Amino acid sequence: MPSWIRAVILPLSGLLLSLPAAADVKARSCSEVRQAYGAKGFSLADIPYQEIAGEHLRICPQEYTCCTTEMEDKLSQQSKLEFENLVEETSHFVRTTFVSRHKKFDEFFRELLENAEKSLNDMFVRTYGMLYMQNSEVFQDLFTELKRYYTGGNVNLEEMLNDFWARLLERMFQLINPQYQFSEDYLECVSKYTDQLKPFGDVPRKLKIQVTRAFIAARTFVQGLTVGREVANRVSKVSPTPGCIRALMKMLYCPYCRGLPSVRPCNNYCLNVMKGCLANQADLDTEWNLFIDAMLLVAERLEGPFNIESVMDPIDVKISEAIMNMQENSMQVSAKVFQGCGQPKPAPALRSARSAPENFNTRFRPYNPEERPTTAAGTSLDRLRTVWRTMQHSVTDIKEKLKLSKKVWSALPYAICKDESVTAGTSNEEECWNGHSKARYLPEIMNDGLTNQINNPEVEVDITRPDTFIRQQIMALRVMTNKLKNAYNGNDVNFQDTSDESSGSGSGSGCMDDVCPTEFEFVTTEAPAVDPDRREEESSGAQLSYSLVSWPLVGVVLALQRRYR
Repeated sequence: MPSWIRAVILPLSGLLLSLPAAADVKARSCSEVRQAYGAKGFSLADIPYQEIAGEHLRICPQEYTCCTTEMEDKLSQQSKLEFENLVEETSHFVRTTFVSRHKKFDEFFRELLENAEKSLNDMFVRTYGMLYMQNSEVFQDLFTELKRYYTGGNVNLEEMLNDFWARLLERMFQLINPQYQFSEDYLECVSKYTDQLKPFGDVPRKLKIQVTRAFIAARTFVQGLTVGREVANRVSKVSPTPGCIRALMKMLYCPYCRGLPSVRPCNNYCLNVMKGCLANQADLDTEWNLFIDAMLLVAERLEGPFNIESVMDPIDVKISEAIMNMQENSMQVSAKVFQGCGQPKPAPALRSARSAPENFNTRFRPYNPEERPTTAAGTSLDRLRTVWRTMQHSVTDIKEKLKLSKKVWSALPYAICKDESVTAGTSNEEECWNGHSKARYLPEIMNDGLTNQINNPEVEVDITRPDTFIRQQIMALRVMTNKLKNAYNGNDVNFQDTSDESSGSGSGSGCMDDVCPTEFEFVTTEAPAVDPDRREEESSGAQLSYSLVSWPLVGVVLALQRRYR
């Protein structure tokens, strides 16, 4: 080649070689990265003005980079914090659902109990005065035990209700037989005849079914809300593994190191990272969905066809029939007790000569629903109605929120990755970060759950080591679901029932009001000879005893009775 040609070409080639270098210097500026890095609150002292060699990087591609070792460490921690916040924010709905609804339902039910007790007390003081006040602890103890059961106390509902009727029988038996004196042993014998003689008719059996089912459903439901709240709170506080943290850093902040801080991750890339990081949480979904289904079943029981207006008239009829039954059979009941427990000792002359209280003098007439009180007791019943309606609306609201919380844990990756602040979205699949450069993400999306992450291309997941903490939450949900299913059937798994009237285990009866036969057919026997005054005392005593029986259960049932189809 002639020398003059060489002299021309060489300078030109040098100029041409220098032009890309100048362009590279401009393209490798880290000014955008510095701005974005500073906006995160980090010091700009760590970041270079131009790209540097990337051999020191441990996570991001080891090419020319805007990241120092210190920057990579800080951004790695930042990605961990942002991921934890994203999970907590995304699961905020389900957590607040259980927290707020638990609080609301619990407040309503407690208020319901308080108003039922107040309504009963107002009515009894107004109707029976001192006679009720002298025996009020029997009814107060009933409500105390009901409240204790609802709040999780170790109370067997059936035993408690049976004890209530037995205590009431002891009190009433003394009132209708004032000419005798009864020792504690004798009264204990009397109480043993409660089930056999059925002095209160069929009302105790029916109300035991209704009240027991109502309280089992209410207590189990509020326990379910508590478990749901605790599981949601625990699971939403994630602790990402080292492999997850590396994947998060690569997805969220390696674009910074490549000088592309404004480029967001591809949607499918984000899904694979999140499915790998939340693999154990997704395994919670199956048991969680079963738990939600069981909660919805019990909510149907609480909501149901029952409302305060529709139950008042049927209960009035039952009570009237029960009172008349007691009135008609009071002498036979006493005779049966005397036959089984022995003839009691006569009372001292002063007591036996004294007539029964004035309350006993008037023969009881059937209760007239039109004569419901409109003063203090009526106001309490109105308040009871209002509280119950409000609680029904609350249960309906809870049902709707529960339905929305199904599949929440397997849906977390999708909820996070559709956030515009996290990914480039599904409409921008070409101009997004794929983990290496700004281009389309090609790997397929993994299925949900731990075992499906064996070939996850983004997160290193050990599928042989399930998260122990998540497994504990799965077990808690499984136990609660079993309780809810039992509550739906009217059974309390905490106590086993051995009575004949139950078709299943637990504190509730397995039969319906119109299906279960009466276990004891009362057969009248000839009563011992008594004088007319004595007969009137027994009849009047019977009316008061059953009046006192009926009204406390009106208070309970008006508020808490459940009718199951």
